[in-house]
Amino acid sequence: MTEPASIAQLPTLTLSSPEAGGVEAVFVPRAGMIGCSLRHRGEELLGQRAGLEAYVAQRKTMGIPLLYPWANRVGSRRFTVAGSEVVIDPALTPLRFDDEGLPMHGLLSAAEGWEVEDHDEAILTARFDFGAHDALMAAFPFAHELRFEASLTGATLTLVTTVLATGGSAVPISFGFHPYLRLPGVARSDWEVVIPVREQLRLDARMLPTGERVAAHVAPGRLNGRTFDTAYTAPEDGAPFVLAGGGRRIELAFLAGYPYAQVFAPAEDDVIAFEPMTAPTNALVDGGDELPFVAPGDSYRAAFSITVTRA
Repeated sequence: MTEPASIAQLPTLTLSSPEAGGVEAVFVPRAGMIGCSLRHRGEELLGQRAGLEAYVAQRKTMGIPLLYPWANRVGSRRFTVAGSEVVIDPALTPLRFDDEGLPMHGLLSAAEGWEVEDHDEAILTARFDFGAHDALMAAFPFAHELRFEASLTGATLTLVTTVLATGGSAVPISFGFHPYLRLPGVARSDWEVVIPVREQLRLDARMLPTGERVAAHVAPGRLNGRTFDTAYTAPEDGAPFVLAGGGRRIELAFLAGYPYAQVFAPAEDDVIAFEPMTAPTNALVDGGDELPFVAPGDSYRAAFSITVTRA
């Protein structure tokens, strides 16, 4: 492998699969292990939005960011989970807030501290010792280790995240990813989407689940003027979410550990995100049976894949 390139003066690590039609994925370990680029035949398939610089400086999401230890937002800056008090203090851990003042996207956005263990053209593995960071433990007092693996096999990029509970208490699991996908050279209205969900989680005005669930069907076909910021349970049969157009097809499949999904397709940005989530939004605050835990000494494994082919 050649020496790492850099973006915004941060080293990057690249996975490459030229035999699969030129699929290339780029990650930035010193910026929260974000996937900042996914190219097919030289064309960018990830929404760059405000760019990596804004992600690092302002936590404005782009690419494929890890949202940890919660995905999307939580309904309070102070709450109790698993008998421990969580106090989210932006003076200790930089983070982003939504328009209602709710903490967004967790504590590890753009975070340094990832230790790369292995890297070649096909695989990237890294670890993050959450329990070794006092500021993080003050905000989320559950000692554990994160393990991250990105692998590129042919035209398929697979991301595996494993949580190892290293302390004396169980670790609540409520993380996810935001893969912002796009089709270069194709008008948004012409994007073909398949969103194979059957159940929707109702959200309140703050975009937090109400607890109500209803049957759902999203008609496959052109995106046209449709917009989404909608919570669902994940397809039980493993059917992939699909974005297609311009002779290209992108499939995103939830492989393990992600029973919930958020679909995000705003009117003002030509991206669509099929977001794998280990728990519903705000599960850390609401608790209940929907929030999984890892017992001391055990682990939780979650995986999803993105496959890029010519349609």
